[in-house]
Amino acid sequence: MTVATGEILFVKSVKDGIPNRDPLNDSDARRIFGEEDGRISLSDVSIKRDVRDYVLAKYPDGGPDKRYFVWCRGERTPEGKLYDRDKLAELILERAVRKNETDEEQALLKSSFDMRVFGAVFSVKNKSFHKTGPVQFGWAHSLHPVETKYVQGTVVMPSGEQAGQGTIWTTYILPFAVFAMPGVINATIAQENKMSEADVELLLEGLWKGTLYRQARGRGLQQPLLLVHVEYNDPFFRIGYLEDYITLEPGREAWLGASPPTQLPDVTLDVRELAKITGSDGPFASQIKRVRWWKNPELRLLGELSGSEEKMW
Repeated sequence: MTVATGEILFVKSVKDGIPNRDPLNDSDARRIFGEEDGRISLSDVSIKRDVRDYVLAKYPDGGPDKRYFVWCRGERTPEGKLYDRDKLAELILERAVRKNETDEEQALLKSSFDMRVFGAVFSVKNKSFHKTGPVQFGWAHSLHPVETKYVQGTVVMPSGEQAGQGTIWTTYILPFAVFAMPGVINATIAQENKMSEADVELLLEGLWKGTLYRQARGRGLQQPLLLVHVEYNDPFFRIGYLEDYITLEPGREAWLGASPPTQLPDVTLDVRELAKITGSDGPFASQIKRVRWWKNPELRLLGELSGSEEKMW
């Protein structure tokens, strides 16, 4: 079965951390809308990393038919140096038993999940190719204004023998935030990259479980809340901007007030407009092939989503 053109809407939350920091702003949250707007953002790169790390952990040996290696990764030599991109590609082809295939580009596409799904720019001495990814994510933006907090602490261990006491650390954190991220799948490019239905299923699983899997103290505690996948009959159609059809309650004033929401039970996701636009009575019903969704049981919804709720991985 070929991959259908589709859209993805992914909603997740974070507590006590910042999932994607801005190195140009003292590692505070990324603010592409500005201070007055108040929303913060996560780059598509950070969310692709979540998916890649999950696939790498699930299939360290490449998985079924050696198709699920991850090309974009950090791997080190026995001496501790990072391999370059040419060596990483060579290692994949060796492990996938495709090193002797004459068309290296096609052999890498057969072997690398992330090349088929997210594309790649491969450029080394005397070798180069560029593959556009059939899956493109937009930035994830918070559904409300966010005020980050600057906090300080101490480390009991001195940094060196001459130091008589531990050091002081400082960082930005946010108490609680909810983000929505859009994504698109292009059927024509999926066919060119040999992306399969199984790849789509692993991508969706990776979004959900990769959010749970990847962790670091500074990234906070993250939870996937809602994942919606809309597929279309027409490969050249999409509704677009599905994230604009959901809102979070309470609204902006509550988040800017003295007691903003600090936990999941404090919020409700309004999906009524999304249900209208994707429903069987909606304006695009004839274009929609299938709507599926996965929901965290702790998330409260206002409205009833169209399509079918799927079993959690």
